[in-house]
Amino acid sequence: MIYEFCTNTNPGLARGNNEDSVTFDEPTRLGILADGMGGYNAGEIASGMATTFIKSELSRWLAQAGRNANAREVRRALEICVDNANRSIFNAANSNPQYTGMGTTLVVGVFQDEKLTLGHIGDSRCYRLRAGAFTQITRDHSLLQEQIDAGLITPEQAATSMNKNLVTRALGVEDSVQLEVNEHKVEVGDLYLMCSDGLSDMVDDAGIAELLVSGASLEELATQLIDKANANGGRDNISVLLAKAEAGSSKRGLISRLLGK
Repeated sequence: MIYEFCTNTNPGLARGNNEDSVTFDEPTRLGILADGMGGYNAGEIASGMATTFIKSELSRWLAQAGRNANAREVRRALEICVDNANRSIFNAANSNPQYTGMGTTLVVGVFQDEKLTLGHIGDSRCYRLRAGAFTQITRDHSLLQEQIDAGLITPEQAATSMNKNLVTRALGVEDSVQLEVNEHKVEVGDLYLMCSDGLSDMVDDAGIAELLVSGASLEELATQLIDKANANGGRDNISVLLAKAEAGSSKRGLISRLLGK
């Protein structure tokens, strides 16, 4: 399986700074997105620390382990890197008064041929478009989602609630955090979208899907998603990461097998 990646980020129309951070490492098929929170500039410090630390540590491990690392090993490496990043952000927040209370959401994905190991914390999301079907494959760690799960409100009521953006988990806020990790089977033609809530709060699922099914290039899609969020108000920073799975050639597969990759 061959993967193509693309990212884009925008401050939106209401905020002067961008507290989102998004990056990928194509050789190790790693994608990371974080949406920071905190006082003046602290949110962007937290999100930047998260993506930089996890990319550095996890991509190094993936490069050494090779693409044949099993699911248990990848999950454990992911958990260790996120735990280390959490402690780094937490310690920075407690040693610098300017950064007190800072934290960040997180979505991180490791793509291994026909498998995606996906971890997340908070309300940044990952969606999948497969054969025209658009699905959210992460579940928000938020007050609204807990209320929906408890039957206290409907998804329709949640869409207009004043309690948006109240997350129940965040990286760096406490000395430990629970990373939710799930494994997904990847099929040829799948398109994955990671995004901050600056997109999902401004554009509903149907609106996002309408853009993604157009068949435009990843760069065009990333721009269109951000433009749509801004057209609908742009009340927050907007970040997207797109990853598309395509079939590799049989020749490439043979060489990879001979090299043990």
